[in-house]
Amino acid sequence: MINRRLVLPALALLAVLIGYLVWNNLSDNLVYYLTPSEAVDQRGDYPPGERFRLGGLVEAEGIAEADGGVGFVVGDGATSVAVHYVGTVPQLFREGIGVVVEGSWEGDRFHSDLLLIHHDEQYRAPDGEGAYEVPTGGT
Repeated sequence: MINRRLVLPALALLAVLIGYLVWNNLSDNLVYYLTPSEAVDQRGDYPPGERFRLGGLVEAEGIAEADGGVGFVVGDGATSVAVHYVGTVPQLFREGIGVVVEGSWEGDRFHSDLLLIHHDEQYRAPDGEGAYEVPTGGT
């Protein structure tokens, strides 16, 4: 018979080890983003070249093509940050939509190479009027 004095501490050690590995892997895979107000307030924590995510709404100050990408302003109602995104712009990208961009500070602008958009789950009919209805198969 296996000695109980060895089994219980071994099981406790195994549980702690598994808990540590799960917690460490989860925390490494969580990616948070900063609002424009937080990004400006914490700018000293993110020197040029250090990557982080910035999230907010695309402001109505205009979207302009610039240097192989697009320039726009992301805001949170209190602070605005100019963004230069290099890459292919998603089809649903427009003013007033929620975005998360990943990149780093480059002077007074945020330089990004990853653009994620937030869109609602409301689908419209092709003519733009009313909600989209899934066609039913007839028999």
